[in-house]
This record gives sequence, structure tokens and C-alpha cells, in this order.
Amino acid sequence: MLGLLGQATKGVGALAAAAVIAGTMGIGAAKAQETIKVGILHSLSGTMAISETTLKDAMLMLIEEQNKKGGLLGKKLEAVVVDPASNWPLFAEKARELITKDKVAAVFGCWTSVSRKSVLPVFKELNNILFYPVQYEGEESERNVFYTGAAPNQQAIPAVDYLANDEKVERWVLAGTDYVYPRTTNKILEAYLKSRGVKAEDIMINYTPFGHSDWQTIVSDIKKFGSAGKKTAVVSTINGDANVPFYKELANQGVKATDIPVVAFSVGEEELAGIDTKPLMGHLAAWNYFMSIDTPENKAFIEKWHAFTKDKKRVTNDPMEAHYIGFNMWVKAVEKAGTTDPDKVIAALPGIKQANLTGGISEMLANHHITKPVFIGEIKGDGQFDVVWKTKDLVPGDAWSDFLDGSKTLEADWVKYNCGNYDTVQKKCLGAAAAAK
Repeated sequence: MLGLLGQATKGVGALAAAAVIAGTMGIGAAKAQETIKVGILHSLSGTMAISETTLKDAMLMLIEEQNKKGGLLGKKLEAVVVDPASNWPLFAEKARELITKDKVAAVFGCWTSVSRKSVLPVFKELNNILFYPVQYEGEESERNVFYTGAAPNQQAIPAVDYLANDEKVERWVLAGTDYVYPRTTNKILEAYLKSRGVKAEDIMINYTPFGHSDWQTIVSDIKKFGSAGKKTAVVSTINGDANVPFYKELANQGVKATDIPVVAFSVGEEELAGIDTKPLMGHLAAWNYFMSIDTPENKAFIEKWHAFTKDKKRVTNDPMEAHYIGFNMWVKAVEKAGTTDPDKVIAALPGIKQANLTGGISEMLANHHITKPVFIGEIKGDGQFDVVWKTKDLVPGDAWSDFLDGSKTLEADWVKYNCGNYDTVQKKCLGAAAAAK
């Protein structure tokens, strides 16, 4: 009897303990629901960590700042950080984990186009939102993606216009790293140059692998190409650490910026930090933001960044500003929709406006790109840029190039057509055909 009573008492105790545990789990679940989770999908290790770690830090700062304002919809924001480790397939795996396991309301991330292409099917399948902050090759508009970096008409095309009109360049070297962004961008630039009357023999195109270090022959070829009596420039889509030996070899062979200027699309403050900039001085970069731009908004942002990182030497850069704009647009869209439901936030985002850091007001367009100013900056000895040219107005991002035969008739409009590749000639949405382009 005592044994049975003891077992019964033990059973009651177990039930009570289980009830306490269940109650505690319930409280934990309730607390989890009290926060709105935001996914951060940037490489913190591997070859892209040097660029992407800063974007993770920028997002943490923006989330902390928003929480100080009271959070969003009466809830605190909670950052969920993952490391896809510069591994393109792992980006898709980590994106799925953020959406299905962590239940994030939106994701801010990716850098290379191949990482973005890797996650697109995941965001479409699971119906979540990606904010992509880096300049890219265009030729894309997805319902679940908002592109806050530059399209080619907001960086590459204006850079060529500047070189042709202001620097009187007549011969062109299109030099890039061998992957999708440089190849597609240069395809657009080649077509654009020919539309301006540039002959095929005045265009030299060269591709090198990631991390390329032996530039002696290529720079020699550039020098020879530039010795034909016509002003020559290099339009560079060279990415990552290959830029350092490239610029050093230009200096070694006596190629000065005054003779053959290089305008780069992937060399910014972060890439220049901590390296000898003497070989780069006088060369150019085309971006939509520079740390050196003197506006009250930019000054305040830099001060907050230095306070957050506790390091006054930390630089800011273009993709950071893109995250700043995208994050604030997302906050406004959630407030407008009154919910973090992806369908309602996606519908609310077009038309949302946000002050950028350079003195203008950026707007999210129906094609899921934004309006941006364009600046040409000259590299200085301190690793900063002196702005030598800028567009008069903000430029609307164009998802599809006007200079490629397969793209010039396409229009992306998620408001009017609910389509990312509406054919204006056939008067229909091509739908999945976009993936085959």
C-alpha cells in the first residue's frame, strides 16, 4: 500500500513538474511572440567576410536604434544572425533556416549575385522578403526581393557617360572577375558603347578568376591598347582582393590615372581601409554614396556608427547606406500595413519614401528597385573619395536593360501588372520565362 501510495504521489509530482515545465515553455513561447525577428544573412567567414561583416554590424546598429525608438508595432525587434560562410549553396540553406525555424519577418542579406540567385527560390517558395543591398547586373525583378543597391543604369551607364563626356574617353577596357555580375554588366556596357558609336576594335574585354594575382601581362596589354592615340579608360568590375595587385601592377608599369584612368564599381571605403592607397590615387569609383559626402544626415549616421562600433576608424560605405534605406523602408511599410505579414508588407512597400544619407529622398518603385543619386569619386591618399561628378537628380533603378535585345521590351511592375517581366510588345507577363533568360 505504501509503495503504491508512494508511486501515486511520485506520479502526481511528475504531473505537477510537467505542468510547471509546460507553463514555462508557454511563457517562453509567449515571449518569443513578443519580438519581431529580423534575419541577417551575411558571410562572417570566408572570402566575402571582409565586406559582409560590416553589413551585419550595420544591421545590428539599425535594429538597436529602432528598439530605442520603441520597436515596431509595440514589439521589440530581435536580430537573428547566421553565417553562410561565403558558400553560395549554404546561403539557400541558411535562408530556409531563418524563415522556417526562426520565423523571421524579413531578411537583409547577400552580397554576390550568385548568393542572391541561390536564395531566390527559397524566398519565393516560402513567401518571405529579402532586402538586397549591393550593386548588381540587373536583368531581374522578383516579387519577394527588394533591390536597394544600384542597377546598371544607376552606376555603370553613368560612369561611362562621365568618362566619355568629361574625360573624352574613346577606347574602353572592360575588365572583370569571371562571374555573373561582371559578365552581364559588361554585356550591357558593350551594347551601350556601340549604341554611342564606339567601334568594336575600340573595346577590349578581359576576365580573370577570383583572387587573381599575376597582372603583368594584362596590364601590359592594357598599356598597348591605350597607346593607339585615343584616350583610354578601364571600366573595372574586378572584385575582392584581386584589386590590390591590379592597381600595384598599374603603378609598377607607370600607368597613371591621368593617362589611363580606372573607374571601379566594387572598390569602396571598406576595401581601401588598411591598404596602401598610393597606387590607387587619382583613379575613380562610381557609387551612390561616399563617406566623404558632407550632409547632416551622413554626419549623424557616421557618428552613430562610430559610437556603436566604439571605433572611430571604422568606415561607412555604399551597401551600408542601402541597408539603412531598405531597413527604414521596411519599418515604414510594416507600420503602414499594421502587420509583418509578407503579402501585406510587399504590397505596402512600393511608393514608400526614405531620406538617404546624401541629401535626397529615395523611393521604392513598382519594380522593387529604388531611386538613387550617382556619384563619381576620385581616390585620395587617406582611402576616402573626392566627389568629382554627380547626377543632377535621383535616377530610378531599371530592372531590365534598354540596351539588350532580350530585355528592352520588358517592364517590371508589381503594382500595375503584378509581374517582374511584362512584355510591352506581346502585352503579357512572361512569368517563369524570366528564369530562362
